[in-house]
Amino acid sequence: LVAIALVLGLAFCIERIIYLSLAEVDAKKLMAKLEAALEKGDVEGAKTICRNTRGPVASICYQGLMRIDEGLDVVERSVVSYGGVQAGYLEKGCSWITLFIAMAPSLGFLGTVIGMVMAFDDIQQAGDISPTVVAGGMKVALITTIFGLIVALILQVFYNYILSKIEGITSQMEDSSITLLDMIMKYNLKYKK
Repeated sequence: LVAIALVLGLAFCIERIIYLSLAEVDAKKLMAKLEAALEKGDVEGAKTICRNTRGPVASICYQGLMRIDEGLDVVERSVVSYGGVQAGYLEKGCSWITLFIAMAPSLGFLGTVIGMVMAFDDIQQAGDISPTVVAGGMKVALITTIFGLIVALILQVFYNYILSKIEGITSQMEDSSITLLDMIMKYNLKYKK
């Protein structure tokens, strides 16, 4: 059971790491391209840049640019709401990883209890308490506990790595949103002239 928790937990970790790696882009480079397009007043070109760039940062910028004609307030609300949706996608599946982190030691302790029951069962059948009689059950108890703790530690390391990647992407999304709104204000000023 502990091995199954490890395999399933690692599967969720690997899926998240791949998804988050694909979601990462060079946000500064993207924003520079967008600024160059918006400086010329080329909103369609800016939208195309966002469409051709993968990841949540580009998606958020695209949502904002789609509503550029409706005013800055609408753009800001759109960017904030869509940012929440994208953050949800980034965190999807993390609750399963925390479940397996919590389950692994519990399953290990369950193995401990089963091992102790086996040890006492062996004592009862043998009719005396000798180290050789108790050793098998005690060995099962200790091995499952150790394995449960090791699985939890491995999954915890992966989970913290995933959380740091999510925080990095979320911070890129927030920075890019603010930058986009600043650019749209500049663009609107130029547009009015």
